[in-house]
Amino acid sequence: MSQVETKLESNVLCLTLQRPDKKNALSQQMYQQLAEALEQAAENDAVHVVLLQGQKDCFTAGNDLQDFIDGGELNEQHPTVRFLYKLAEFSKPLVAAVGGLAIGIGTTALMHCDLVYATRTTRFQLPFTKLGLCPEAASSLLLPQLIGYHRACEYLLLGEAFDGESAYRMGLVNQLVEPEQLLDYAMSKAQQLAALPAQAVQSSKHLMKANQREALQYTLREELNEFQQLLHSDACQQAVKQFFQKK
Repeated sequence: MSQVETKLESNVLCLTLQRPDKKNALSQQMYQQLAEALEQAAENDAVHVVLLQGQKDCFTAGNDLQDFIDGGELNEQHPTVRFLYKLAEFSKPLVAAVGGLAIGIGTTALMHCDLVYATRTTRFQLPFTKLGLCPEAASSLLLPQLIGYHRACEYLLLGEAFDGESAYRMGLVNQLVEPEQLLDYAMSKAQQLAALPAQAVQSSKHLMKANQREALQYTLREELNEFQQLLHSDACQQAVKQFFQKK
């Protein structure tokens, strides 16, 4: 069974993370599937919008740490790297439905989405420094742009968790929805967007993103270089060891 379920309905490609027993922790296989799905969606005229979701009570707990560490060097062929670039470059609208946990990539991926819906109890966190690591997915550029440098330090340096109310106030989330309604509501918004003239929507997104494209590519490269070095640091090795001991 695929750990990323794909379903095309009313010009909306729904990508559902399907690893609930691991709180949708993203494995290299899942990153590969997500990267391929975005690549194919970009070329498929029947896809107007992509909706990314987990279950109503869990989006993703972040990386599957052991699988990630065993995944080798963070080069262009690494599934995680492929996904990050496909996400950042995606030309069509991205919608996200975020319930329960949204840790690490579960939060940074949202900075590349165009519409994000969450619940008041959704738990967001960017715990990179706690693991001896640095930001990913160009979040070191995008989060300060969104909320200002000093506020971003609370989340990227201290790694403090925050809830849906805070995410809504900072502008990371468009609207808060009751957990039982989350997935249906996000789909209805995705379908509403998909019903509009596709080229007009894509051109509008292109124009809004145009002035940051170069900076985005630069930041992705810089973060990956730093991330790769930090992965082999004593601090990271010790933090990961403690993580597995707690589990």
